Amino acid sequence: MLSSQADPMTTSFYRIGGAMMAAAFMLSACDTIDTPKTPATASQKPSASTPAVVAAAPQPPAPPAALSDGIALYNKGSYSAAIKRLANGQDIWSADTSFQTEALKYMAFSYCVTSRRKLCKQQFEKALKLDPGFDLAPGEQGHPLWGPVFTQAKRSVAASAKK
Repeated sequence: MLSSQADPMTTSFYRIGGAMMAAAFMLSACDTIDTPKTPATASQKPSASTPAVVAAAPQPPAPPAALSDGIALYNKGSYSAAIKRLANGQDIWSADTSFQTEALKYMAFSYCVTSRRKLCKQQFEKALKLDPGFDLAPGEQGHPLWGPVFTQAKRSVAASAKK
């Protein structure tokens, strides 16, 4: 005889089975929780079962707020505002050289896209004098507006260095 109701024994089996699977899953994670670790001493060598202690790499410093603001203005197409924010950002000019060259690069880009090639070239020259290894990213080098200006700035700085 077929009944429209489920067998109570089968229903209980599925409930218990599901609960047991959940408990087994939770307990399997307990194998690694609260496992005491003993630090390796100079006389101990790490084995395959003993993980080596690795020091976390120091985080690079965050970019100055004025640099982030200036780049955001540039990306929005507010080139004059970007130039002003980058040029007047005191936190940029007291920061690491990489932040300064980044600011000079975006100022140069802003000058180039607003048809001020001479000012664009001057910013690139400042960046190259500040960091002789400064270069544009591959995608930036071929840009029709600032690519040729950057090449001219590199030649100009190289020629003045030979004198």
